[in-house]
Amino acid sequence: MHERRIPEWVRHAPAPSVRDFGILAGLEAVVRGILISVFPLIMYRTLGDAGTVSFIYFLIGIVSLIAGLMVPYAVRYVPRRWAYSAGALMFTASAVLAIIGTPTAVVGALGLNTVAAVTTFVCFNAYVLDYINRIELGKCETSRMFYSAIGWTAGPMAGVLLLEYWAPAPFVISAVASIVMLGVFWTMRLGNGKLIARARTQAANPLAYLPRFFAQPRLVAGWLFAVIRSCGWWIYVVYLPIFAIQSGLGEQLGGILLSFTNGMLFASPLILKWMQRRSVKQSVRIGFAAAAACFVTATVVSPMPWVAVAVMVIGSLWMIVLDICAGLPFLMAVKPSERTEMSAVYSSYRDVSGILTPGAAWAVLLAFPVSGIFAAGGVALAIAWVIAARLHPQLGQPKTPLRASELVQPQAEAA
Repeated sequence: MHERRIPEWVRHAPAPSVRDFGILAGLEAVVRGILISVFPLIMYRTLGDAGTVSFIYFLIGIVSLIAGLMVPYAVRYVPRRWAYSAGALMFTASAVLAIIGTPTAVVGALGLNTVAAVTTFVCFNAYVLDYINRIELGKCETSRMFYSAIGWTAGPMAGVLLLEYWAPAPFVISAVASIVMLGVFWTMRLGNGKLIARARTQAANPLAYLPRFFAQPRLVAGWLFAVIRSCGWWIYVVYLPIFAIQSGLGEQLGGILLSFTNGMLFASPLILKWMQRRSVKQSVRIGFAAAAACFVTATVVSPMPWVAVAVMVIGSLWMIVLDICAGLPFLMAVKPSERTEMSAVYSSYRDVSGILTPGAAWAVLLAFPVSGIFAAGGVALAIAWVIAARLHPQLGQPKTPLRASELVQPQAEAA
C-alpha cells in the first residue's frame, strides 16, 4: 500500500543517458580545465626554478602511472561508486591545498589532482561501457566532447586571469565544480555498475599481453605516436608559459594561448575533410613534420619571444591534427579479439609521456635555457615522422569513400 506512493524514479532509477554522461564529463572539464594553466604558474612561483618544476612533474608522473595501474585492482575491493566519489573529493582537497600555497601544499595539490583525474577517468569509462550500448558509443563520445568544450576552451584563460584578480579564485571554482560533479554523479544513481555474472576463469592481466604487443610493430608504432604527441602537448602546456614568464611576456599568456588552441577543436570537421583527401600515412607524416618544424624553429627564434610563441601556436594547431589522425594506425592494427587488452596497454601513453617529458626537460635545462625544450620536442616529433614512413601507403583508404561520420567512429571506439 505504501509502496504505491513511492515515485517510480525512486523505486527504479532511470538508466543514465548519453546526455547524462556528457554533463558529467563537462563538469570534470571545468574542474580540470580552469587549473591546467594555473598549476605550472603556481609551481614556478613557489619553487622558483624550471628544473625543479620539471623534477616534481617527473615524480608525479611516476605516481600517476602507478595509480593508473592500481585503480582497476582497487575497484575489486572498493565499490566503484566510492572510488569515483573519492576521486571527486580528491579534486576538492587538491584545490584546498593549492589555496594554502606553501611549497609542500602546492606539490601535494598537483599530486592529488593527478591521482583524482586517473581515478575518475577509469571509473567514468567503466560506467559508460556498462550503460551505453556499443552502437551509441560514438554518440556518447560526441556528447562528451560537446559538453567538455567550454571547460577546456574557456577554462585555461579564465584560470590565469582570475589568478591575478584573486589568487584563490580558480581553485574555489574548481572545488565547487568538483562538489557539483559529485552531486550529479550520485543523482545519476550509477551505483557500482551493472551486475555481471562471475566469469568461470579469471580475466587475463593486460600486462600478460605485452609480449604480443611488442611482437606487432604496427601497434608499437601507434603507441609511440601517442606518446610523442602527448609529450608535445606537455611542452606546450607546461614549458611555454614558463618561457613566456622568463621572457617578460606575462603570466597570463600561456593560459590564453591554450584556450585559443583548444578552441580550434571546433574546426575538427574541416580537419576531417582535409584528411579524407589523403591517406592516413600522409596525414600523420604531414602533421608530425609540420609540428616538428615549428618546435625547432621556436628554439631558433627564441631571442624574439613573440615570434617564438607565435610559431609554437602554429605547431599546436598541427598537434590538433595529430590528435585526430595519429591514433588511427593503432586502432586499425588491433585485432578484435585483443581490443580490450591492447587498449589497456595503449592507455599507458599518457602516464609514460608524463614521466618522459619532465625527465627529458630536467636534463635539457642542465645545459640549455627553457627554449631548448622546444627543440627537444621537435626532435621527438621528427622521429615520429621517420617512423610513420613505414606505414602502409593505403592505410585507411577504403574501396569506397567514407563519410565524415564514419571516419570519426574509430576514434570514438578508442575512448
